[in-house]
Amino acid sequence: MNMPIFKSVWIAPRRMRLPRMSIFIPIMLVSLLACNKEDEVLYGLNKVPSLPAHAEKNKLKSPAQYLAILYANMFQQALSSSGLIQLTDITEAFGDKDLIHEVIISNFMNRADVHIPSDSLMRADLDAFITETYKRFFVRQPTELEKEYFRNYLQAHENVTPEIVYMAFSLSDEYRFY
Repeated sequence: MNMPIFKSVWIAPRRMRLPRMSIFIPIMLVSLLACNKEDEVLYGLNKVPSLPAHAEKNKLKSPAQYLAILYANMFQQALSSSGLIQLTDITEAFGDKDLIHEVIISNFMNRADVHIPSDSLMRADLDAFITETYKRFFVRQPTELEKEYFRNYLQAHENVTPEIVYMAFSLSDEYRFY
């Protein structure tokens, strides 16, 4: 007496499973075939290193090296040995190296014999100023991205003077390494 009820319960789901399975199996086959790993395709592009231009500079300058190079960059001449000893002693006696470097650079900027282009000269040829500044402080050519960034920045900010640019380059991380 219970048998017909039992059959009707189990037959109905099997009939419904058959169409699902007929759709499911081709989808699984297509999915499995579509998931094959493709061979690596090379398009003949050259590999370009993506490191920044200053990545090769990994040696930190000593305080004496930093001051001697800073003086040479600002005045286009070598610092005397007595001046180097005096500035090195001041730097080493002071705890906050960043602050003492800012003070030394500010004092250099206030001297009459410092070699800094005028604001009008800088604005007359921004590309030449940017290239010269990179060569002077970082001993390298600026990348096209750096040129474009600084050109746009200097055009948008009329209050930025060459002194501020030189100060920023002198205090940058790249300048501290060679």
